[in-house]
Amino acid sequence: MKKLTFIITVFLIVSFGLQAQFIQNTSRSLFSDVKAFKKGDAVTILIVEYTQADNSATTKDSRSTTIGGGVDANFNSSRFNAGAELGTKNENTGSGSTSRRESIRTKISAKVIEIDEAGNLIVEGTRKTKVNGEEQTIKISGTVRPVDILPNNSVYSYNILNLTLLIEGEGTVSNVQEPGLITKFLRILF
Repeated sequence: MKKLTFIITVFLIVSFGLQAQFIQNTSRSLFSDVKAFKKGDAVTILIVEYTQADNSATTKDSRSTTIGGGVDANFNSSRFNAGAELGTKNENTGSGSTSRRESIRTKISAKVIEIDEAGNLIVEGTRKTKVNGEEQTIKISGTVRPVDILPNNSVYSYNILNLTLLIEGEGTVSNVQEPGLITKFLRILF
């Protein structure tokens, strides 16, 4: 009898222990992947951005105006000739081109800060790194559809609606790349 009571007691303790462990994750299926779905969850954002823009323009404009006149008069045996001509010419030629290419590849973790009325996740994330005096800050925010979250709880940046991606750097290299004060002042004037 004591053995049976001991076995039942052990069984109940183990059962309650396992039950307590499963209560913790009742909102998620045992057969699905762990994905962000509520406020406070984290999601990995795979930033894969490639942008290319080319623009060129050529303009050629030409205008020419000529006004002429003349007078010829004869008085007894003297002859009088007069002539006048006025001409203007205007030519304008211009050309310009721009080319820009950007490629960004990195990973950043973001936090679900809100869920909108359609069930989409509003995410925000910031990452700061400092190497050899150069500080880089990456900030990202936007709206993620739950169906775009991959099984490993990550989402590509090109699947984020209203994506805001800011990459800023500060340090010696960034300071050297900035124009000087005189150059900035002259740019304001001209």
